[in-house]
Amino acid sequence: MLLIPAIDLKDGRCVRLKQGNLEEETVFSEQPEQVARHWLDMGAERIHLVDLNGAVSGKPQNASVIKAIVEAVGAEVPVQLGGGIRSLETIERYLDSGISYVIIGTAAVKSPGFLHDACNAFPGQVIVGLDARDGKVATDGWSKLTRHEVIDLARKFEGYGIEGIIYTDIGRDGMLTGVNIEATVKLAQAVGVPVYASGGVSSLDDIDKLLAVEAEGIEGVILGRSLYEGTLDFAAALERTGVV
Repeated sequence: MLLIPAIDLKDGRCVRLKQGNLEEETVFSEQPEQVARHWLDMGAERIHLVDLNGAVSGKPQNASVIKAIVEAVGAEVPVQLGGGIRSLETIERYLDSGISYVIIGTAAVKSPGFLHDACNAFPGQVIVGLDARDGKVATDGWSKLTRHEVIDLARKFEGYGIEGIIYTDIGRDGMLTGVNIEATVKLAQAVGVPVYASGGVSSLDDIDKLLAVEAEGIEGVILGRSLYEGTLDFAAALERTGVV
């Protein structure tokens, strides 16, 4: 199972939010590229980036910092990026710059035709981010709750040729309250593409619970606040997966 450190970018800094609230931020570093290098040196096999400003505005907002991160680690491990990706031109620009995977969230829900086109144009490099509360998908930086069921959309998008799905329980994100194992497994069982858990990881206990259901199709987990606040020892977690 991949343990993927997250670097959330806001105004050029590495921050963490609580439940996606831009007003509830904690700044962890003014130099996100150094943070990326740190996780790489610790043994990370992939880095997860989110352009928080972009997620809200609908267009890239932290391009210079993203470029610096790719230059720091992109030649050694894959870097995946989400937030504000709403056009094929944006995807092409990011992939040309060294990003390995783009994550499409809001645009996938609002403009499924765009997602379909992206999968055709960039096969194997498009991951869908499905962010949900109580099984319903949220969009626009989690500010709007839709009537769409997670599993219904996941099955539809799987048919488009997506590389995988990042499933985030936004009620738990940044809260250190534990992963929603039941919902994540239910989704993984419903589709044939890799599923990545996200939201709520707090300790090694969460890693153990995910490893116990890895065979259901859970490819990895996104790690955020737990790493930055020290409630999860990354090296110990990697040992659990057999990486170290």
